[in-house]
Amino acid sequence: MNQPKSSRQLSLLLEGSISQMLWRLAGPNVLGVVMTILVTFCDAWFVADFGTVALASLALVFPFQTLIVFMSAGAIGGGVTSAISRAFGRGALSEVSALAWHAVVIGISMSLLFILTLGLFPQEIFQGMGGTGEVLTGAVSYAQIAFGGSTVTWMLYILAAVFRGSGDTLTPARMFIVGCSGQIVLSGALTLGWGPFPEMGVIGPAIAMIVCHAGMVLFLASRLYLGKGLLQLKLSPLRLVFFIDIMRVGGIGLINNVTVAFSVVVVTAILGHFGAAALAGYGLGSRLELMLTPLVFGVGSALTAGVGANVGAQNFQRARSIAWAGASIAFLVTGGIGVMVAVMPELWLDWFTADEAAYKVAALYLAIAGPFYGFFGAGQALYFASQGTGRLLLPICVGIVRFLTISLVGLVAVWMDWPIQVVFAGVSAGLLVTGIGMALCLFSPDWRPRLQTSKN
Repeated sequence: MNQPKSSRQLSLLLEGSISQMLWRLAGPNVLGVVMTILVTFCDAWFVADFGTVALASLALVFPFQTLIVFMSAGAIGGGVTSAISRAFGRGALSEVSALAWHAVVIGISMSLLFILTLGLFPQEIFQGMGGTGEVLTGAVSYAQIAFGGSTVTWMLYILAAVFRGSGDTLTPARMFIVGCSGQIVLSGALTLGWGPFPEMGVIGPAIAMIVCHAGMVLFLASRLYLGKGLLQLKLSPLRLVFFIDIMRVGGIGLINNVTVAFSVVVVTAILGHFGAAALAGYGLGSRLELMLTPLVFGVGSALTAGVGANVGAQNFQRARSIAWAGASIAFLVTGGIGVMVAVMPELWLDWFTADEAAYKVAALYLAIAGPFYGFFGAGQALYFASQGTGRLLLPICVGIVRFLTISLVGLVAVWMDWPIQVVFAGVSAGLLVTGIGMALCLFSPDWRPRLQTSKN
């Protein structure tokens, strides 16, 4: 007799080969994430047809656009995956549907923060980052659409996290592959005016994103609402205990995601004083760095589920082995990419701009920061693994140290009128802090059996 699907998933998480588990969980994730990265790549490619000013507008918006993904998929989404996987691991299957419903409520509430800030007051925010003239106008127009409709983006990543928490990475991966393919086509059509579509310039990618995200949300929601067995989204009375279970990981995780995204915000604001070419050049370089986080997320979300299930089952040694295996994969992949673009920046930059000044800044950034991408990738993977333990204090401290390192070096460089290379060196130091700091966290008491708990 065949095992029920839930039993097979639980067996994979708790008993199977670690390499097989990562392959089966991370494989579909990576495919889905590659499509989201391709969307980001294509958006910049389409907008590049309108010149350096349009790219600078996109550079102003991009840190916040990344922040919403970090918060919904990485922080709160990680909390959702962690809570569901831990419930799954300890056999409390009746809690899974309730956790899914509470996750939806949290996601809707969090999206209001973006609507009330970046959706309503983008001009004031981007002016504070040094945006002026046409650069500011383009950024404001994009933000009003992208963040005004941020509820669908939040729902997209929250619902995907629900599936991943049960060990089902295939359903959201299929959805991202199909949905992102459609988004790329629609983005190009609306940005450049393909066929019957009007040429809308920099706001084209924002419209395409909201439309396609809405379609993907409808797909996932219908699968949950109509689903049978383990994963069903049912309306139920709200209980504080389930909010706490999600937010004790997702809530504190917001601090880490804010520090990662705001590191880019701070550097972007600093470079705004160097002119549009410097801003556009750094935007192209940092875009690659921030695109590595979604790539790591392909492995990282599998680590959250794997570690969470084993922590729930009180198997800490296996949980730690899973974390090291995932971090090694992330280091090799992101480190290889970083070294490659440091040595041959044209592999990345030739796709986007021929502007000599912007190209020079971007190439300089990649040469200085690229060799440290592997530490950043491994550190982010270990952060996702730490979400599975339900304890994030030390990983959050690492993120804060990284943010302070980057910010202090950048601000001192401006105050002392040092060259732009010093600012980029500060970013590199921050990447190194992430990798080493997160690795040290695995030797903390959070990963030792003496702190096991039977109930969350």
